[in-house]
Amino acid sequence: MKLFRNLLFWIVLALLGALVAQMLMQDPGYVLVRFRGMDYTTTLAVVVLVGAGVLLALWLLWKLVTAPVLGLRRRRRRTARSRLYEGLEAYELGHWERAAQRLDEAARSPVIADDGSARLAHIAAARAAMATGDRARLERHLQALDGRPSERAVLQAEAALGDGRADDALRALDEPAAQPLPPHGLALRVRALDAAGRPDEAYGMLGALRSQHALPATELDRLQARWAARALEQAGDANTLADRWEAMPAAARQDPAIVAAYARRAADLRWEDAATGSVERALDAGWDESLASLYGRLPVGRLEERQRRAGQWAREHPDSPGLLLAQARLARARGQWPQAHDHARAALAHGGGSEAWEELGHAEAQAGRDRHARIAYSNALQAARGEPVSALPEDPPVAPGDPAPQPASELRDGHGLPRTPE
Repeated sequence: MKLFRNLLFWIVLALLGALVAQMLMQDPGYVLVRFRGMDYTTTLAVVVLVGAGVLLALWLLWKLVTAPVLGLRRRRRRTARSRLYEGLEAYELGHWERAAQRLDEAARSPVIADDGSARLAHIAAARAAMATGDRARLERHLQALDGRPSERAVLQAEAALGDGRADDALRALDEPAAQPLPPHGLALRVRALDAAGRPDEAYGMLGALRSQHALPATELDRLQARWAARALEQAGDANTLADRWEAMPAAARQDPAIVAAYARRAADLRWEDAATGSVERALDAGWDESLASLYGRLPVGRLEERQRRAGQWAREHPDSPGLLLAQARLARARGQWPQAHDHARAALAHGGGSEAWEELGHAEAQAGRDRHARIAYSNALQAARGEPVSALPEDPPVAPGDPAPQPASELRDGHGLPRTPE
C-alpha cells in the first residue's frame, strides 16, 4: 500500500511538471527585475529553473551539514535498541543482573523515548529488579512510569505479591488513576484477594476474568471451584451460606468440590437437610466417588433415611467403593456392626484403600475382635503410605445375630457418629 501511494505521488508530480513545462514552452513569459537602478530581464522559464536549482542546492547543503548529526543519532538509536533487545533476551533467559544493566542503559537513552521503547525498557527493567531484589532500582523505574498509572500499579502489585504483601498489592491496583485495569491487572487483583483471604470477592471477579481472557479457561475453572469452596467454608452463618450457595451458577452447584464444601459447612452449622440434600442432588445428577464417601461421613443425623438412599444408589452402583464406605459408616453409626463389617470388606474388594481398612478396623473393634482391629488399623497406615498390607486371620464369619461386646453408644461422638476406639 505504501509503495502504491509513493508511485501515485510521483506520477502526479510528473504530470504537473509536464503541464508547467508545456505552458512555459508555449509562452516563456517575461520577467523584469529592477534592483538599485539596474534592470534585469529574463524569461519565466529561466527563473523557474534557476529557482529550482537554488532550492536543490540549499537542500543538498542542508543534508551535508546535518548528515553527521543524523548519523550520530541513528547510531545511538541502534545502540539503544540493541541494548534493549539484549536486555529483553537476558530477562527471558533468567540472567537477571545482566538484563537489569542492559535495560537500565536502554531506558536512560533519550533517542528511544519518542517511540515507546523507553517505556518498555522501564517495565522490563523493573521486573528484572524484582527478580534481583534491588528495591532502589525498582523504585527508580517505577518513578519513570508516573505518567502511566496502570502500568505502574501492575508493577507495584507484582512486587508486593512477590513479597507476600497482598494488602499493598490491592491498594496499588485499586487506585482510581489506574482504572480500568488491563487483563494482567485483573489477574493480579484476584491473586491478591485470594492471598488476603477474601475468596468471595475473588469469586465475584470471575466474570470479568473470563470476558477479558485474563487467564486460561482451564485455570479459571480450577480457581472457580477453589474460591467457591473457600467462600462457602468461610460463611459465618446459615443465611450467608445460603446466599452464597444460591448466587452460584447451576453448573457450580454440581461441582463435587463445591458441593462437598457446602455440605461440610452446612453440617457444621447443624443444617442437616441442606447438608445431606446437596449431596443427594449432586449424586442424582452425576455420580462422584468422593461425594458418595462424604455422604457417610457427614456429622449429622437422618441415619435411617441416609441408609435408605444409599441402598437405592447401590442398585445402580453396586461396585462403588465410596458408596460401600458410606454404607459401612452409616451402619456402624446405627450400631449395625455386622453390616458395617460386610460393607467395609466389600469396599476393600473394590479398591477402597486405606479408608476401607480403617473402617474395617472400626467394625472389628466394635465387634470386640481386637486382634483383627489392630491389623486393620495397621493396614490402613501402610496402604496410605503405599506399603504392602498384612492379611487378616481366618476367623469364623460374623453372624448377623451375634451381639456386640460393647454397646454402640459407647463408641459414638457428640454427633452420634462412631469414634475410633482408643
